[in-house]
Amino acid sequence: MKLLLGLVMLLYICLLANAAPPTCYSRMLNLSKEIMDSFTTLQNEEPLEPCVEGLPKLYLDIHNYCVLAKLRDFVASPKCRKVAQVGALKDKVRKLYTIMNSFCRRDLVFLSDDCEALENPIQAPTTARPQLRSEPKEVAKMFPVTPAAKTSTG
Repeated sequence: MKLLLGLVMLLYICLLANAAPPTCYSRMLNLSKEIMDSFTTLQNEEPLEPCVEGLPKLYLDIHNYCVLAKLRDFVASPKCRKVAQVGALKDKVRKLYTIMNSFCRRDLVFLSDDCEALENPIQAPTTARPQLRSEPKEVAKMFPVTPAAKTSTG
């Protein structure tokens, strides 16, 4: 019985340790990821609403100062007002803007102000890239590059 009580207490302590409330920063990160996931889902849906194609790109980096203007412009965009999913997305964007601009303003640190990075984000390395072929070691041994060979061509 004592063993069972000990296990229950240990489980209870573990649950309390993970029950910490989210910080402002974690809330902003989670909400920005949720917004980008919703936007991607909206664009990948079939049939795609004609107005959805005209929505501005929505890549969010909460460490970039330009994200505030991007959020504000996205909410102010008059496109797709009648599409329910876009309305829900704009509500999330409005919520993130409010959190960043008022509640968590002191907790946020902007690391850049590169607005171009929000328009053309750097692709993740998971995208397929052509493999560079390296020369076999035998070829390198047969034709070694020497300093004299480098200067004779120039």
